Amino acid sequence: MFPYADILNHKYQKSSTRPHMTNHDRAAQFAPFAALTGYGEAINETARLTDSRPSLSAEETDELNRIVSLILDRIDTRPELEITYFLPDEYKEGGSLEKYRGKIRRIDEVLRRMIFSDGFSLSVDDIYGITILSL
Repeated sequence: MFPYADILNHKYQKSSTRPHMTNHDRAAQFAPFAALTGYGEAINETARLTDSRPSLSAEETDELNRIVSLILDRIDTRPELEITYFLPDEYKEGGSLEKYRGKIRRIDEVLRRMIFSDGFSLSVDDIYGITILSL
C-alpha cells in the first residue's frame, strides 16, 4: 500500500498565519546558487584572448617619425589625426590594436606623449599608424 494514500486526496487548507506563496516564489526556493562566487567570471577571463604587441620594421618606424615631424611643423593648425595604437590589457599579457580619431593639441617630446584636444593622450611608443585627416 502507498504510505501517503490517506492524505493524497485531502483538500488544501490555507494557513491563517502565513500568506499563500506564488509559484514563482516557491520555485525561487529551489533555484541553484553560485557556490563559488566569481568562478564563472574567472573562467571567462582566462578564455579571453589578447594579441601580442606588434613590432615595426625600420621603414615603418622611419615613416612614423616623418609623419610626427610633419605634425610638429603644423601643430598650431591642430591637425585631425586617426591613430592606430596598441592598448595593453589591464589583466593579462598582451592587448589589442585600437583606433582613435581627434585633433592634436600638442606633443610632449620629453614624456613622448601625444595630447589631443579632448584630453586623450597616448605614448608615442604605442603608436603603430598615423593618418593625417586634415592639416
